[in-house]
Amino acid sequence: MMNVCVCVGSSCHLKGSYNIIQLMKQHLEQHGLTDQVNLSAAFCLGRCEQGVSIKVDDEIVTGLNPDNFEQIFNEKILGGLGK
Repeated sequence: MMNVCVCVGSSCHLKGSYNIIQLMKQHLEQHGLTDQVNLSAAFCLGRCEQGVSIKVDDEIVTGLNPDNFEQIFNEKILGGLGK
């Protein structure tokens, strides 16, 4: 089981973390991964100045936005699961 946590602290919220959560949910469903990925939220991952942050297991990934989401999803989520 992979753990993915999206930051929803004030800075990330203002930078679009809600959109990232929605994209994450859509992509997990599209790829049939809802039973392999535990999606949650955190109030601060400590990388406020670097854009929306997520934590994939123990790795923090920063600067997510709708333009680079798919690339990061493919690399960190699909790649991490060996898909």
